[in-house]
Amino acid sequence: MRISFAALIACVGGQWSGGVAPGELVGVSTDTRTLQPGELFVPLIGERYDGHDYLGLALERGAGCVLSARPTDLPHLRVSDTLGAYQQLARWWREHFQGPVIGVTGSAGKTTTKELIAQVLGPFILKTPANENNDIGVARTLLSLEPTHRAVVVEMAMRGPGEILRLAQTARPTVGVITNVGLAHVGRLGSPQAIARAKCELLIGLEPDGIAVLNGEDELLLQTAAEVWSGKTLTYGFTENTYLAGELHHRGLTFTLPLPGRHQALNFLAALTVAEALGYKLADLSSLPALVLPGGRLRILTLPQGITLVDETYNAAPEAVLACLDWLAEYQGGRRLAVLGMMGELGDFALPLHRTMGERVRDLRLDGLFLYGNGPEITALAQAAYPVPSQVHAELATLAYAITKDLQPDDRVLFKASRAVALERIFPLLAKLPLQELGAERV
Repeated sequence: MRISFAALIACVGGQWSGGVAPGELVGVSTDTRTLQPGELFVPLIGERYDGHDYLGLALERGAGCVLSARPTDLPHLRVSDTLGAYQQLARWWREHFQGPVIGVTGSAGKTTTKELIAQVLGPFILKTPANENNDIGVARTLLSLEPTHRAVVVEMAMRGPGEILRLAQTARPTVGVITNVGLAHVGRLGSPQAIARAKCELLIGLEPDGIAVLNGEDELLLQTAAEVWSGKTLTYGFTENTYLAGELHHRGLTFTLPLPGRHQALNFLAALTVAEALGYKLADLSSLPALVLPGGRLRILTLPQGITLVDETYNAAPEAVLACLDWLAEYQGGRRLAVLGMMGELGDFALPLHRTMGERVRDLRLDGLFLYGNGPEITALAQAAYPVPSQVHAELATLAYAITKDLQPDDRVLFKASRAVALERIFPLLAKLPLQELGAERV
């Protein structure tokens, strides 16, 4: 992007200090390590860093201008809030983009749905990198728009009321996708209804002639959306579609799923609905290649003798855990084992929701359960899973050893827990165990 200094002042306000004003700026950077000469440097403030500490370095490395919310003797444009200015710049640059802007949120599945939408829409589509779905990430994505992009898919997350509205007002989506209303962050928001209202802030921020794309199987979502949005609405679900053995039957066509599982078929339906809304021909999308997701999502690790480890450790909203357990239960090639850790930010709902996880393990008749942790939630989960055999381990190393000792040929093992648990740390431990420790080596 290019922006004149006069346009910058008009966009973010502020007061210039430091002699001759800069000329045209050729981009925006928040990191001196990647800053290019002529770019605007915006110093952001985090829990463990303050970009204002690097104003001098930014100028040494050729920044065309620096913003500052703090007094400094360096030439700078003084603003009251650097993050706010960053978002205003992103909104300004988004206004220059004429293609579709697709906003995606939901309690579970939003990153996967964002990836599927980008795949379905084809080449020259900008998407939120990984899960950079907060104030900084959404602005950074929009500022990355180039004339060659045909559309942008922006993921939006929240931990409290007002956050998605702020992101939507920055991105101004033409299409808003809400995957579901679940209980992630219910400890912060207090009720499913409050979560639904927070998710539906995306619809408040839609362009007036925009399109809402909603999970038609989520009654709370549909009810809440109707309270805030009266524009065009498309729904998706399995009422008129069929998921069977890795295929989706939709509008008389058979689609090969880029990702396995009924829950992923539902996410894929969301992507197809967006494509239809934008005028794509569904017949051209019936056979897409397998999709590789960002780290910690459906990463398959193959061990000797047909053993597969399924890395789903990125996070664990209750709905996502249930969906993954259901998918695991579909496996018919060998034993089905789950390795679960605690789900966070559930407040007073924590114990009953962990019991629900255990009951699902029991009802699906999985072949084994390994639990990591030692809190009351883990105890509740283990008790509810009975009579499925379960083991509880408070130490990651002992958990890894116990898993490898129990493994048998053709086992499929699902690993899932909340981000704070950092269950992904188990994989290097598993890799270090000698192959003779594998139960699968037993004859």
